[in-house]
Amino acid sequence: MGNGANPAIGNTQQHPHLARILARSSDRVAWLRARARGVTATDVARFSSERALQSVVRDKRYGTGFAGNAYTDHGRQREPEIARWVRAEYGIAPSDALFHASNSPLHLATPDGIAVRGGGALELAEIKTTTTAWKSIPRSYLRQVWWQQYVLGADRTLVVWEQHDDFVPVGDPRCRWVERDEDEIYRLVTMADRLLELLRH
Repeated sequence: MGNGANPAIGNTQQHPHLARILARSSDRVAWLRARARGVTATDVARFSSERALQSVVRDKRYGTGFAGNAYTDHGRQREPEIARWVRAEYGIAPSDALFHASNSPLHLATPDGIAVRGGGALELAEIKTTTTAWKSIPRSYLRQVWWQQYVLGADRTLVVWEQHDDFVPVGDPRCRWVERDEDEIYRLVTMADRLLELLRH
């Protein structure tokens, strides 16, 4: 999910990731078209097994028919509010840009927030809404986070979640930093390349 541009970042000479923007989610048609051609964090979230990979292949080929539900609608409605909290508390600006990885135009990600820190280091934000009280971040979301870190070249990600009861928020958002994990990234990149290879046949 992502809303709004990132006014905190400057020119592409100073921050080269800006040269890798393919589309913005505010232009939903262009964003969906660009995402359909590559492997996204949403796809990678499902990379739990070989069987799951084959399921992603089928969905990429034939579509899922899923256009959202009350829970995804709630998430989209709440995200701008949560993003404002993230910006105020952690200085991470919201972003709606779809990026490709520096070494692959088909490895794609749309992080919810981006901050450029000292020395040009990138930090990301990923925003979720949930009906349950998390004791830990679900593994599928961690895969999304590590993939986004790889695509952007980021060092760490603030995962932010807001619990709701029947679509009424419960308390303030909660958050946790997730550090970059090169072993997990290597595994996800390997599976993503396999997915692309299978889609070519």
